[in-house]
Amino acid sequence: MAKPLPLPVWDRQKGKLVQEWMEDHQPHYESEPQRSLTQWVKSRPVYDRLYALYENSRWSTREIEPFIRKYHIDMAECEPVRYRSFAEFFDRRFRPGVRRFPSAPEEMGAFAEARYLGWKKVEQDQTFPVKGRSLSAEQILGGAERARPFRGGPVLLVRLAPVDYHHMHYPDDGKTLDHQRLGGRLWTVNWHALESKPDILFVNERNVNILEKRNFGRLGFVEVGALSVGRIAQVHPLDAPFKRGEEKSVFRFGGSAIVVFGEPGRWRPADDVLTHTSESVETLVRLGDCVALRGLT
Repeated sequence: MAKPLPLPVWDRQKGKLVQEWMEDHQPHYESEPQRSLTQWVKSRPVYDRLYALYENSRWSTREIEPFIRKYHIDMAECEPVRYRSFAEFFDRRFRPGVRRFPSAPEEMGAFAEARYLGWKKVEQDQTFPVKGRSLSAEQILGGAERARPFRGGPVLLVRLAPVDYHHMHYPDDGKTLDHQRLGGRLWTVNWHALESKPDILFVNERNVNILEKRNFGRLGFVEVGALSVGRIAQVHPLDAPFKRGEEKSVFRFGGSAIVVFGEPGRWRPADDVLTHTSESVETLVRLGDCVALRGLT
């Protein structure tokens, strides 16, 4: 049978390596999802819909306080709200000003408070976290024409855990050029699972956006639903321009992921993200903190 595994994560703010593990959400750490009966059942959209009914009910409020205590969530950073369900708590928002995006135009702020892997470019013989086809822009974005600008460009692979703030923000000023919904399943998205089942990122439910950014060129920005997260809600109107730091979208309950493709030479992931990626370690980055830099140097 499959075995859930802790994940090594470098906590940038604390400056130390941690072994991430949520024992009450073990399926999110599944190492071989195709061999797990639990994962097979929970990956189906019908399970996601049924689970959402409970998480949106008033009965689920009993989970909130134990969850906060167990995972040391700093609620002082969040807007003071009386939550009527666990789903409302999961959608909690930060207070204005507790996270800030960089003012320097050459710095890309982290668009999610999450764990980042990054590459200057994905090679055909990529072996970590998965074979190159699992980070194929053509398959993840849904077509060769849409993927063409990103061939040989930088990539960020971002994982959110159930404990995280699940609102996504725009890393720079710009506009949306194209968008599409693709996929249908909801497998877990941790990198152990991607090694075992390398098609996850292009069979899962995902929201594809092609964004034109003022300082970083064109981005292929893909929000990937994962275990218990089949609901990716776009908040900002797709036909309206956006500003750096504005809210883009929100994931509903569970774990989830984002894949961001860039044009060659326009930007590169931050040095610590590149270093830890080469060591098979994700980097935990706070929303708005610098996660990439314009140019190649």
